Amino acid sequence: MLQNQLAKGNNGLIKTKYLTFGIDADSIRAAKPRLERIETDLLNNFKRLGVVAEPLDGRARLSQLHGVFHMDEQVPFSFSWDWLAPSGLSTKDFIAPTSFEFRTGRQFRMGKKYGAVSFVQILAPELNDRMLADFLDMESSLIVSLHVQSLDQVKAIKTVKRKITDLDRAKIEEQKKAVRAGYDMDIIPSDLATYGNEAKKLLQDLQSRNERMFLVTFLILNTADTARQLGNNVFQASSIAQKYNCQLARLDFQQEEGLMSCLPLGQNQVEIQRGLTTSSTAIFIPFTTQELFQNGKEALYYGINALSNNLIMVDRKKLKNPNGLILGTPGSGKSFSAKREIANCFLLTTDDIIVCDPESEYAPLVERLHGQVIKISPTSGDYINPMDLNLDYSDDESPLSLKSDFILSLCELIVGGKEGLQPVQKTIIDRCVRLVYHDYLNDPRPENMPVLEDLYNLLLTQEEKEAQYIATALEIYVSGSLNVFNHRTNVNIDNRIVCYDIKELGKQLKKIGMLVVQDQVWNRVTINRAAHKSTRYYIDEMHLLLKEDQTSAYTIEIWKRFRKWGGIPTGITQNIKDLLASREIENIFENSDFVYMLNQASGDRQILARQLGISPHQLSYVTHSGEGEGLLFYGNIILPFIDRFPKDTELYRIMTTKLQELKEGKQS
Repeated sequence: MLQNQLAKGNNGLIKTKYLTFGIDADSIRAAKPRLERIETDLLNNFKRLGVVAEPLDGRARLSQLHGVFHMDEQVPFSFSWDWLAPSGLSTKDFIAPTSFEFRTGRQFRMGKKYGAVSFVQILAPELNDRMLADFLDMESSLIVSLHVQSLDQVKAIKTVKRKITDLDRAKIEEQKKAVRAGYDMDIIPSDLATYGNEAKKLLQDLQSRNERMFLVTFLILNTADTARQLGNNVFQASSIAQKYNCQLARLDFQQEEGLMSCLPLGQNQVEIQRGLTTSSTAIFIPFTTQELFQNGKEALYYGINALSNNLIMVDRKKLKNPNGLILGTPGSGKSFSAKREIANCFLLTTDDIIVCDPESEYAPLVERLHGQVIKISPTSGDYINPMDLNLDYSDDESPLSLKSDFILSLCELIVGGKEGLQPVQKTIIDRCVRLVYHDYLNDPRPENMPVLEDLYNLLLTQEEKEAQYIATALEIYVSGSLNVFNHRTNVNIDNRIVCYDIKELGKQLKKIGMLVVQDQVWNRVTINRAAHKSTRYYIDEMHLLLKEDQTSAYTIEIWKRFRKWGGIPTGITQNIKDLLASREIENIFENSDFVYMLNQASGDRQILARQLGISPHQLSYVTHSGEGEGLLFYGNIILPFIDRFPKDTELYRIMTTKLQELKEGKQS
């Protein structure tokens, strides 16, 4: 499936952009502080553009030059500064290709590659910003180099004024000729009239529109494995230039100078320049589309870039905060996106995966991955013991204190009204919790693990009337019709992928079920933390958790602390309004660096635009969009995506939640 998606884009071509800047100075000592100041300004400006840029050290620059000289060759770059003195070699020896050949004036050979350098003659008065993008979309290895040199403003204005004077002189000469020949003196060559107007417009731009003057050299280095293929590549590049009223001209007998000028060293050995203003030069800024393609072993597929058609492959663990949200209206593909990520995680990582499934949607996928589906319901034989205690719970906190905190939340959900548990009631519960685990802590065997009934019996033995009140409230969950949580755990909660199906828990039990699942997740995360293993937790219909104070508090805690424990939570919900219900819940949204946003309802779109700073154009990708289409937020990158998952795959049939497709699948 991924190979088919890859074929739709640029066949996996990777574009890298380097910016080399230099200054004239008397010595390195004088140049260094000025260069560092320029670097800081550049990085800050890139940040404002939303572009991630990082400076290269000497070794990284050498590696880049090695890549240019060994294009498309599987030759690893190995170098250390310590090798230079003992070997007597220079840095050039570590990056040079096997051979150079500049025999003809129109092309050259570099190792096994053929290459040709051409310069772009910019003839068009108006330039289009797609020109550079079209060059970069060519499906062959090429280097596009732009040498931009700024001119002193006073000098630039003087030059333009001098040109206007020359044009006026030529115009007067033409008018004299016209008078002598006896025809109208207003008839002058059209070139003179055009250039005169252009020069005056340029002078106006420089004097009053905050424009600067730049000298630009635009070079293109095409490469190929054969001379014939090289000719085709140069022809293709020439066609692109012509489309934008420019011309591609080979650097005859200057191929070596052209090659050296195409290296990211900031040295221009080709003395062919064209004067352009700031706005014309800015057309060539190569940031027309952002790409998200990470090469790591754990980079997962999230769709295709809607602008460039390239794969989006990212690793959430590389984010400062890997917490994520999947947002979208019903039918936009939220659950499907979550399942696709789960399947990817299972195949490409060693992470444990836990799913809280209130709609019974994930079981088919988990079963096919040989995971454990735990169906918690009054009629099911699968049991989870909420009293399970993990002795490896935390390094800095006692397992019993944390368990007591969980059982207080559980009792608050069962007993508490609007005010929750009273201080006396909390004290009684805490006392009984410490007593109920006494035998297990002395002899930690599974059969010594207490159940809810043990806590209930202990409460009955307490003298305070509050204890009797709590015990009475607990009775229905111990010996009454809702006793589903009064059993020892009888399922494999240690499976690598576990799905807690809580669909058939009634209204009374669903809240408790969600709280118990969250406690089980914390148990798994703490065990995995010791083993330096990540735990991914998917919460479908997350808004259900945010309605109750107890489950809401637990969820907020997960979003705040999970990262330090190697946890990666993902909340799946319909409305962003659910995440803005209170200042505390809003933290969930603010602590999520990964947001997978599908089609949004009108009210939610406005909130998201305000909260995330989405432009009206970007907002169009989540307005009445089809299923599997939307915006991906990865750190500070916002990218429109399309995820067209092939419907003829078995994986699609397992993951789909459409009733019609499920029906057809059963019939076939």
